[in-house]
Amino acid sequence: MKLLTLFLACLLGSTHGFVVTPQSVGSSVRLAGQAQPEIQIKTKTKVETKTRQKVEIKKKAETGDPLSRRDDDFQDAPMFKVMLLADNGYDVEHVVTRMCAIIDDLDEGAAATVYQQAMATGKAMCGKYPFERAELFKEQLLRSVPMIFADLEDENK
Repeated sequence: MKLLTLFLACLLGSTHGFVVTPQSVGSSVRLAGQAQPEIQIKTKTKVETKTRQKVEIKKKAETGDPLSRRDDDFQDAPMFKVMLLADNGYDVEHVVTRMCAIIDDLDEGAAATVYQQAMATGKAMCGKYPFERAELFKEQLLRSVPMIFADLEDENK
């Protein structure tokens, strides 16, 4: 309040009409010419303190390594041998061409060698494959015209 009075006095340029008195404890600044209330205004401040409660946070299971629900022990598929069976009615060129066309990893030189071994010993191995693929090769050889005889044998025999 004292600052406001001084500010107003400086603003107007003179202290004419104003009475500036030092403020003492419990008294208020009175301006000349204005009515002043006799009531003192007391303000009360209410201080509330809030206490925070500790909240327990439930921890989830740590996600380090995933849980293994299956066994990781995989077994290799059993392999089967595709065997070319010897027959006196074979045409060499037809057998070698059909074997190269049906069996993917067999070239003409390897097919000719398999044919010669089959004619010499009665049967020769064309390759080792999982059961389904070996059966497919055998069926395709049997469907050739003229027919090429083939058989499957377990690798472990």
